[in-house]
Amino acid sequence: MVVKRRNHGRAHRGRGKVRPIRCDNCARSVPKDKAVKRFHVRNIVDAAAIRDISDMSAIEGYQLPKLYLKVQYCISCACHSHLVRVRSAVTRRDRRPPQRFNRASRN
Repeated sequence: MVVKRRNHGRAHRGRGKVRPIRCDNCARSVPKDKAVKRFHVRNIVDAAAIRDISDMSAIEGYQLPKLYLKVQYCISCACHSHLVRVRSAVTRRDRRPPQRFNRASRN
């Protein structure tokens, strides 16, 4: 039988069934090992208000806390929002992780 992916799109080696989670975008029920998981780190306040808050702050050099979110998407929403891309049959065989870029070195 023709197999499109080596792991059949799952990551549950030897676990049997895996508990489902809900997609954060469309609320579809997806197995936890199949969902596309990303970790978003954002500022709690928007960029326009950061300067106003830092000017009014009594503490010098106070670092505003960040908002840490773990988002989980189904495959359809991950493809639609360009988190993962469709790859050809040849490039699907490549198991190396995608090239990561360093945000600090972009300046």
